[in-house]
Amino acid sequence: MPQFAANLSLMYTELPFLERFAAAARDGFAAVEYLFPYACDARELAARLRDLGLRQVLFNAPPGGGDRAAMASAWDAGERGTAALPGREAEFRAGVREALRYAEALDCPHIHLMAGCIPEGADRAAPQACYVENLRWAAHAAGAQGRLVLIEPINLRDMPGYFLHRQAQAHALLDAVQSPHLKVQMDLYHCQIAEGDVATRLRRYLPTGRVAHLQIAGVPERQEPDRGELHYPYLFELIDALGYTGWIGCEYRPAAGTTQGLGWRDRARQGQTPGATSVRETA
Repeated sequence: MPQFAANLSLMYTELPFLERFAAAARDGFAAVEYLFPYACDARELAARLRDLGLRQVLFNAPPGGGDRAAMASAWDAGERGTAALPGREAEFRAGVREALRYAEALDCPHIHLMAGCIPEGADRAAPQACYVENLRWAAHAAGAQGRLVLIEPINLRDMPGYFLHRQAQAHALLDAVQSPHLKVQMDLYHCQIAEGDVATRLRRYLPTGRVAHLQIAGVPERQEPDRGELHYPYLFELIDALGYTGWIGCEYRPAAGTTQGLGWRDRARQGQTPGATSVRETA
């Protein structure tokens, strides 16, 4: 049965951020993820997780900024990562160090490293070399603390110019870096928009052990998984059949209230997923 983590950056947005933890716990979530923690004190976040019995399973390294104040505001300033941006290596490393400090306080196993955006038609050789070297450094630093760093292909419709946007590209980067502390974060929403054929890609990549975290949302509106063109009951059965035991982040924008829209999750937990037999026979 899939394990679902609430994404507190997109869910429960009718509440102040720090109140979303309790809302997720009340709705039966055992784990949470979100984009960035840097506007909050790590000790306060850790206390909320502990008091509510929640696990922190993922957050992003800063998308930019050389100090914590700049890191906390970088996303709103339009930054989308620095890992593949030559000339910003010192900024990238400062962000990874800050992310690892938060990961230690929150006992979080996974940190997503955002690649950044490059202009359309720009040469990719220098960003690629920068990306590989930065990922190698970050994987070593994370491994020394018992953490994993993740990379996520993001579709170019939502994030024009993003350097990493296809699953094969992500796995080629893992081949280049050659570190057990670097894995892939596979968001099925982005995968469907950028490439399609999601079930085939799950069959190809989940058995490798290289995918450490999954995320879901309906396509194309990025709402609940039971809205849109992806048939998640089938995909959940496939994910189970392929032996994936990690967390699935609910990174979607609820169409109405978060709590009211959780029927899809309750049906998945109860095994109300048509097509189970055919999935297991073909996985």
